[in-house]
Amino acid sequence: MLFLSDVRDYIATLGIAADGNVYTGKLDNKKNLSIGVYQRKTSRPPSVSLGNTGTYKVKQVSFLIHWNKSFSETEAAAASLYEALESVRQVMINNKKIYYFKLLQEEPIDVDKDEKGINEQVIEADIFYER
Repeated sequence: MLFLSDVRDYIATLGIAADGNVYTGKLDNKKNLSIGVYQRKTSRPPSVSLGNTGTYKVKQVSFLIHWNKSFSETEAAAASLYEALESVRQVMINNKKIYYFKLLQEEPIDVDKDEKGINEQVIEADIFYER
């Protein structure tokens, strides 16, 4: 099974945000220039083929880019993450082969500012990985 903490560790290696600014779960005091990795609220049935011979599973994730008060800098950080995820093919995360990240929108989605005026964008993806 692929865990959110595994995905978090991989995202930290991309160098878009500092390792200490990439997190899973809700943080009450989010740091600026950070990326959150969350389980998406939607669900899909388990990917099981006839005879249980399926070779992949799917992890549904959402990435929250919580950046700063500059919209253009936030947009650039989100675009960097989007492009990095879009190019993933056959990488290993915690001994699991990741086939690819299926990005669910054409670009990061602006979700406005938080209560402190920090810009946020979201990227949703399905991660296809080896069973």
